[in-house]
Amino acid sequence: YLKSNTTSGGVTLGREALNLLGTVCTPAQKACYFHKWLVHRRLRPDAFAGKLDHHMNKRKTYDIHEDLLRSDAIKRSFARHGSYLLPATYPEGSPMHPAYPAGHATNAGAGITLLKAFFNENFPIPNPVVPSADGPKLEPYTGPTLTIGTELNKMAHNVSLGRDAGGVHWRSDGIQGMYLGESMAIAVLCDFSRTYRERFDGYELTRFNGQKIRIANGKVTKL
Repeated sequence: YLKSNTTSGGVTLGREALNLLGTVCTPAQKACYFHKWLVHRRLRPDAFAGKLDHHMNKRKTYDIHEDLLRSDAIKRSFARHGSYLLPATYPEGSPMHPAYPAGHATNAGAGITLLKAFFNENFPIPNPVVPSADGPKLEPYTGPTLTIGTELNKMAHNVSLGRDAGGVHWRSDGIQGMYLGESMAIAVLCDFSRTYRERFDGYELTRFNGQKIRIANGKVTKL
């Protein structure tokens, strides 16, 4: 860069990570809502529980699998809450759009994939800490080595599974949303990898399924 009159590292591979972090989420969300509305239109968990409540109280009959009707989960829920409706975190219930795939998880999958492409996944987290057993203080972490890559993957899964715990998504909504976001981020990186004037060997990252890849010259290669 010191010898170039036309190129600056801040314009391409320097500032690119900040630029692309927002860029990858737009096509990811568009793909997510295409699947939500034009392909799957999957019912939300609380809406399905409404059908279950009607079915169990014989107000209406639905084609619900016998494994669920006999499950201990709905018996325990009824014993505690007095209905078969889903006890959810959000009093207003789920969003009105379809469940599959999860938008939060799709965004997380796209953003985390971008970060793994730009940063060294194997870099160890220095001096990690964990909450004490009683909660009010932090203590040194003593388990297996934590790396940038493992912590980024945890972040994506926490976003995904947190929506499940809230009662607004099925587990597969989040898992497949992460994969969708990942695939859209890889597609964007493929496009951008064609644009660099610099000598560039490509982005390397580990996918959520453990497969290591390189993205260079518009192509994805398994490592």
